Amino acid sequence: MPDGTTPASAFRVTERARAQIIEIAGREGRPGAGLRLSVEAGGCSGFQYRFGLEDEPSEEDLVVGEGPGRVFVDPVSLELLAGAELDWAEELIGAHFAIRNPQAVSACGCGTSFSVG
Repeated sequence: MPDGTTPASAFRVTERARAQIIEIAGREGRPGAGLRLSVEAGGCSGFQYRFGLEDEPSEEDLVVGEGPGRVFVDPVSLELLAGAELDWAEELIGAHFAIRNPQAVSACGCGTSFSVG
């Protein structure tokens, strides 16, 4: 992580989310892979979260955790995730990664995009 970026303590990953990352990576035949979390422009509210498996972080990434179940966040996305928490939610309608982001002031009706204040 380059100097001057937000410290790892500003973005948290729950044990439930970490366990799910490990499970997904194992199912995909990539047991050491981590989860890439990024924030991109898009959706009806301005920003949306993107998730994907990656084997290694880039040089600039914040890496949350060690070993299997790591999460990689680029510096630009990290600014929009400061103070947020990544969790795994299991609901009647399905299971999914959930982000509790104090910077998100509103979300669209479908819950896939958000805006910041």
